[in-house]
Amino acid sequence: MLVKQITILGLGQIGASIGLALAGKGQFVRVGHDSEPGQARRAEKMGAVDKASGNLYRAVEKADVIVLAMPLDQVRVTLALIARDLKPGVVIMDTAPVKAAVEEWIRQVLPQGCSYIGLTPVVNPLYLLERQRGIDAARPDLFHKGVFAIVTPFYVPPDALNLATEFASWLGAEHMFTDVVEIDGLMAAVHILPQLLSAALLQATIGEPGWKEGRKLAGRSYAQVAEPMISADDPTALAYATVFNAENIHRLLGAMITILEDWRDDLAEGDHTLLEERFTRLRDDYLHWLQDRGAANWAARELSPSQGMPSSTEWLGRLIGIRPRKRNKPD
Repeated sequence: MLVKQITILGLGQIGASIGLALAGKGQFVRVGHDSEPGQARRAEKMGAVDKASGNLYRAVEKADVIVLAMPLDQVRVTLALIARDLKPGVVIMDTAPVKAAVEEWIRQVLPQGCSYIGLTPVVNPLYLLERQRGIDAARPDLFHKGVFAIVTPFYVPPDALNLATEFASWLGAEHMFTDVVEIDGLMAAVHILPQLLSAALLQATIGEPGWKEGRKLAGRSYAQVAEPMISADDPTALAYATVFNAENIHRLLGAMITILEDWRDDLAEGDHTLLEERFTRLRDDYLHWLQDRGAANWAARELSPSQGMPSSTEWLGRLIGIRPRKRNKPD
């Protein structure tokens, strides 16, 4: 597929990093647009795009590839606005965390002759714990040693699919193919759920009795758990992601509630060793995951086929490092 222009809509950390990584990767022009004109000009100045366009329609009318790197709540309206200005054969890609919703919006507005490929980018482990966000955190190697999950809910021409895999390699990432159901389930657990737990901590503490004094004592642990509320999706995007992935979120919240109830049972027994065992395993599994994440050595952590499929509660427990509690057998 001959690509002469790639347009990036949304020039925050993800969009600007894509632009930086694409520099020198082909004989194409990188055009950028952002709802905040100043953001687009900054992206152009830093070399993330060759041309910043303040006009959405002009930004897309000659594009062979359009990357939607914007919050989920902006995707639907953007698709509706650009649908009439798209070239035949254009490839639309997006980086939103919920693909079922985007698939439906694409189905509603994308004209015939266009292709849709969903992308789920994963950041370089070097930046995994970095708190800076937005265009100031854009890096040309943001996706190195990461994975791009590729979703194709509709028929996609082979050359467009090849472009998607090449696109991932241009950004320094590996790729894997998945489907909408699988990727939405995974993103519910590893992207949306942590933000909801952050929100739950804030709701359980701020404004409650004792907060007037507690706020003076809240330290690093509190700040780190609450931090996703300002560093990840904005409130509107998080609300959209939660509602449009409701089935998975409902199941995961149920699993989390079950786990917390188990912890409460341990607490009621008054034996600190039960909790100590849990917390030790959690710490070790977290450190093991960080090691695997840095090395991108995923094969070593695969479940063996003989283990069978875990329940939703067991799956979430394994995901965050909690193993089923051993119960004493009845006499």
